[in-house]
Amino acid sequence: MFVMKIESFFPLFLIGFCLSFFCQQNLIGQVGVGAEVPSDADLILDGTRKMLNEKWTYWEGPRFSSQFPVKWKIVKDPVGSGTVVNSNDPAAAGGLYGAADIVTKKKYRDFRLHVEFLVAKEKGNSGVYLQNRYEIQVLDGDDSKHGMAAVINETESPYFAYYGVGQWNAYDIVFRAARFTDGVLTEKAMVTLYFNGVKVHTNQQINQVWGGPNSGLDGGNDGGKGITDTPGGLKLQAEGHDVLYRNIWIKELEIEQPDTDF
Repeated sequence: MFVMKIESFFPLFLIGFCLSFFCQQNLIGQVGVGAEVPSDADLILDGTRKMLNEKWTYWEGPRFSSQFPVKWKIVKDPVGSGTVVNSNDPAAAGGLYGAADIVTKKKYRDFRLHVEFLVAKEKGNSGVYLQNRYEIQVLDGDDSKHGMAAVINETESPYFAYYGVGQWNAYDIVFRAARFTDGVLTEKAMVTLYFNGVKVHTNQQINQVWGGPNSGLDGGNDGGKGITDTPGGLKLQAEGHDVLYRNIWIKELEIEQPDTDF
């Protein structure tokens, strides 16, 4: 029978623990404002008109009323260097979500996502839509289930982690798409979210698309519960407010088990 002395086992245990710890620290170090783009991820919004035109388009939903090319403006970063993208499309004035939302031309299933946003004025409103279905809210002044960083209408807002108006904030997300067998939903979509480096939602199941047909894919199917087995782009919402975006990157994943924790 093989017997390992404790003196021999301990260095191996210590090495394993240290590797696990440092790997975790490396991962955690990639969340929050200013997180660098990993070498195996795709930068999809860098604040330039060139990238906006190359990788994004309008979502032509039932309320779409803007005009091509995309009217979102490129503006100077108010607290940093370079340029950023302003979501205040004139067609969405008065809160007409769906009138001028933009979506990536590429569609996704499972992914790791980083988004940085700045709300320029109080009550500023926008939203980050995973697969153009599931909204992670961007709404200053609201700490309810409809408020900042909530998985909209399904979790409480972790408002305590918000940096406030005029400051850059960051969402770091791992998302697993819904699963289907023979066209029947068998596993709901799931998300884990860090807000400004703080883990605020862990393995949160998402039950439906909220907001009706103007909100995104499947919003008009069975009251938002009729999720279909189709990939969707990352969408940013226009609601007639000065909400700015920069440094958005995404890495496609294949998450076999229903676990998005990271």
